[in-house]
Amino acid sequence: MCDGGKAMVVGSAPLFGVLLALVSAAVLAVGNLWQSRGVNLVSAAAEASGENKTPFLALLRTPIWIAGSALFGVAILLQMGSLAFAPLILVQPIGVTALVFSAVLNARVRRKPLPRRVLLGIAISLIGVIAYVIIAALVSKQKPISDGQLSAILITLAAVLAIAAAIRFGTRGTAKAPIFYVVLGGIFSGFVATLGKTVILRVETMFAGHRMVFDSGSVLTLICVLGIGVASALSIYFVQYSHTCNPPDVVIAGLTVVDPAVAVVLGITILHEAAGAPVISFVGFILAGAAAFIGVVILARAENAEEDAQSTETIERGAQRSAESA
Repeated sequence: MCDGGKAMVVGSAPLFGVLLALVSAAVLAVGNLWQSRGVNLVSAAAEASGENKTPFLALLRTPIWIAGSALFGVAILLQMGSLAFAPLILVQPIGVTALVFSAVLNARVRRKPLPRRVLLGIAISLIGVIAYVIIAALVSKQKPISDGQLSAILITLAAVLAIAAAIRFGTRGTAKAPIFYVVLGGIFSGFVATLGKTVILRVETMFAGHRMVFDSGSVLTLICVLGIGVASALSIYFVQYSHTCNPPDVVIAGLTVVDPAVAVVLGITILHEAAGAPVISFVGFILAGAAAFIGVVILARAENAEEDAQSTETIERGAQRSAESA
């Protein structure tokens, strides 16, 4: 059990934590792009052979998807490393920079400048998330995590799992918006970060207090580690599925907005990191979050329009070549 009278060893090197978070965002953007390419390659091959689903075993034989998955894992490790040096509310939202990296990479791959609507969506998302982070950083307070708070996070995760399962299997056969899977991936990714931070804090407290005792608090910490594994697996699953029905920019945009939003909400409501904050700060949270969401919607629509335009152009070129050969 955490000793509420002892200060936790957190935020000892915040600048290094921020640097790790930025590197994590860049690695995530590259990994996301490679994973998307791998999924698209396998999906195209499956469609050509008459299959309706993307075979997972085929993904395991696709080098670019494997490389992207490896980078995804490296990004998670870098993210956890950043949490060891700086508070969750500071470094987690920095992942939104992955959206910028992803958009630039995609533009270079397509060899086309970013459309104005895409730039607008990115700008609004960035403004919203940055405002969210600034407000949170000003009013947040890092406090020791009690067993009750850790239990509350685990119960919340269990509730989200139940709701996600009910929606996923209870509405089988019903078409869902592609962004739905992106949101689920972001939600579970937010839980991974939050649970990861709690484990780091618990371990730091244990070493700081020289308490190497296996008690009920240790059991909760182990359950927390198990929760990280479950949330990680589900986040990876929904992210991979998202690639089959969303452009890479939309996937990374959803993750970089939903993920930090979930982490910050958990930090405020359960960990009480904004205890005593003025009411106006919560109004700022809502407005900034709304701006980030609007930016993602604009980006999603712009990217879908770009994909449709490219598909139409490809079809027209194919028809023209067929006519010329005839």
